[in-house]
Order: sequence, then C-alpha cells, then structure tokens
Amino acid sequence: MFKHMACALVACTLAGTPAIAANEGTATYDLLFKPGTLDDFGMDNMLLYERTVTNTLVPDAALRDTGEIELSFEETTPPQAGLRFLQGGKHRNLGTFPMSVGNPIIMYFVETVVRDMAEAAGGSPFYIRNRVKEALVTPTDVQTGEAMYQGNSIETQTVTLRPFANDPNSDRMKGFGDLALTVTMSDDVPGWYETLEANVPGTDGPVYSSVMRFEELEEAPQ
Repeated sequence: MFKHMACALVACTLAGTPAIAANEGTATYDLLFKPGTLDDFGMDNMLLYERTVTNTLVPDAALRDTGEIELSFEETTPPQAGLRFLQGGKHRNLGTFPMSVGNPIIMYFVETVVRDMAEAAGGSPFYIRNRVKEALVTPTDVQTGEAMYQGNSIETQTVTLRPFANDPNSDRMKGFGDLALTVTMSDDVPGWYETLEANVPGTDGPVYSSVMRFEELEEAPQ
C-alpha cells in the first residue's frame, strides 16, 4: 500500500506569523514535495525520525506504530533512499525510492494517515487517499515562523491541509472529518521536514494523533 501511494503521489501533476500568501495548488504540492532535499547527503549518512501515535479508536495502534524511522542511502544506479521502522530492537523495511524524488518520509507520513484512518473510522482507503491527494493540490496558506534546532532558532514554513472539510460524509468518519495534516519545513533541517503531524481533535484530547519529528543526522554503521 505504501509503495502504491508513493507512486501515485510522485506521478501527480500537479507556529508562526499570519499567513503570507495563498499558494496556487501546484505551489503547495511543490513545497510539500520539494525535490533535491537529499542531494547533499553522502551514502554514509542516516536521517532519524521519531514517530509517536495516539489512537483512542484503536488503542493498540499507539504501541504498534510508535517508534523510530530510519532513512539511509544505497549506492545503486540511480542512488536510492531506504526507509526502515525500528522498535524494540527489531525493524521492518518500508520501501526504497530514488533519491531524485526528494525525501520519501512525507510519502510514508501521508500513507500511514490514510491507513490509520481507514482502520479506525472505516470506509474506503481509496476514497480517503483521493481526498488527501485533492488537498495536496488545493491552494493553501503558508505560515512562516520559527523553531529551535540544535539550540538555534531557525526559520520555518508550515502548511496545514484539511482533506475532509465540508465533506458530505464527514458525519460518518468518527471525528476524522476534522483531520488536519500539518507539515513544518525548513532549509536548516536536514532532509527539509522538521515535523509532520496529523491530528483529529476530541473533547478530552486528540482522538487520533500521529507526529513524525526529525531527530538527528547520523553516520551510518559500517
């Protein structure tokens, strides 16, 4: 499923101060899926992300899906980026992608939200995926702001998507009609993405939350 979503996203033609502009739809997509974000890394580098999940509709999902995501590089032709999920000393491969398409962590983020929503709220993953893809090419405000990285203040850009706003089926989505996908990016963060967050608000806290946060750039083990 993840590879299917990644191919679909790549093939598409497609906190801070007040919003500075409403992008054209393709500009939103181009910002979120910025090319060249892995060009400066050597084969001996690894990017590490932390994923934290809360899901009141599927409580076991928090334990199952909380862990680390490792992005490493393979010296193939063309060079590839590989993703692995690590938890409790074990790992599973999530897929490999040409480095030329940019950082695949956002593809993994989007597809896990699609999967989690389908599992928690029911409904067709194809319907959910199509609404998300539509949101990726919908004109969206960009928020400028600042974040702390390695003890320094850095400039960020943040985009929030609401794929099911005004969706006629939202009352059947167990709260996921209010799903917000928020991506914070910065040229000063290795790999471009500082935080990728999905949130479904609830009365006593989030019904669902998935946060992927960049942790560090490491040297790959020999």
